[in-house]
Amino acid sequence: MILEMKVPSPGESITEVEIAQWLVADGDYVEKDQAIAEVDSDKATLELPAEVSGTITLKAEEGDAVAVGAIVCLIDTEGQAPQGQSISEEASPVAVSSEAPKPTPVKETSYATQTPSPAARKIIAEKGMDPKAIQGTGRAGRITKEDAVKAVPSMGTQPEWGDRSQNRSKLSMLRRKVAERLVAAKNETAMLTTFNEADMAPIFAVRNAHKDAFLEKHGVKLGFMSFFTKAVVRALKLYPDVNSMMDGDYKISYDYCDISVAVSGPKGLMVPVVRNAETLSFAGIEQEIGRLAVKARDGKITVDDMTGGTFTISNGGVFGSMLSTPIINPPQSGILGMHNIIERPVAIKGKVEIRPMMYLALSYDHRIIDGRESVGFLVAVKEALEDPLTHLMDGDAKKAFEL
Repeated sequence: MILEMKVPSPGESITEVEIAQWLVADGDYVEKDQAIAEVDSDKATLELPAEVSGTITLKAEEGDAVAVGAIVCLIDTEGQAPQGQSISEEASPVAVSSEAPKPTPVKETSYATQTPSPAARKIIAEKGMDPKAIQGTGRAGRITKEDAVKAVPSMGTQPEWGDRSQNRSKLSMLRRKVAERLVAAKNETAMLTTFNEADMAPIFAVRNAHKDAFLEKHGVKLGFMSFFTKAVVRALKLYPDVNSMMDGDYKISYDYCDISVAVSGPKGLMVPVVRNAETLSFAGIEQEIGRLAVKARDGKITVDDMTGGTFTISNGGVFGSMLSTPIINPPQSGILGMHNIIERPVAIKGKVEIRPMMYLALSYDHRIIDGRESVGFLVAVKEALEDPLTHLMDGDAKKAFEL
């Protein structure tokens, strides 16, 4: 029996996907639930499992955009698993050809060689290129429109030393969608960024005092993200406009905090969501972020994991970023950028002391968030980070850490 495998729907609003990579070859025998392909949607990269066991026939090429519900491959359930090569195949002698080698054909040249077609000439002129620098693939070496489109202008005078090779590859559907959303965020929002800084010494002290017991009790490390998330949740409760979105002429406000956390994966930046972060403890936040980070790194993140979110935290500090202006993750209205922690001299009660300092950046949509709310929000985050025992733990670190 021949089974037609169709593209399943990865999400409610997704109408097509792109075949990012086939994990099997045409004619291979596949097992049921074996991953046979990676498909990119505009929200995530997902694996496509085989629905049955059998011999597979591919019906789409890598890079093809395929509609949801379209047939991508056929599986012959009567196909048998290979038992290895036969002895006759392994022992078959290599045939030695007695024919003399054919002479290399001389490439035909004429007046048309490296002469651009009318359509190609226009493209070459726009690129400011010399037709002599383009290898024509048309008849008798004529430069076609396709040759002109693919041609890349010279990057200056070519030196005689060094390797100057280059690679041209198509962006994945996910990456193209991310690029589109980032440009839209810049063009369609009144985005501003406000800055502050936080003394991280109090958090260092609390972590150092309890990190070993925390790891032993909960099985996860006590990182900074739980403090950041707790501080953001507190600030969102104090300034609810930051936890809202625009919908045409209306404002949608949320009484819960779904925090999107930017994490790096093999397919680029992913933004999974920690649901109802206001209800989670320090341990619960660390466990949930760890679970989502592992899924992102393993390429198993789903559309549902990244859908929603009312506010985003981006920690560029893990890559060494000292200061940045993060871009809003639409349709959200705000994003908090955390940065690396650097020891700097600061004035403390009239004295200069060396403290671990971090710059904070809040980018926000000025159409819905006023300056007072944005600055107040960032100050509230700063207060919580500089005095976590009071603002995040009700004065009892052991109780807050569930030790």
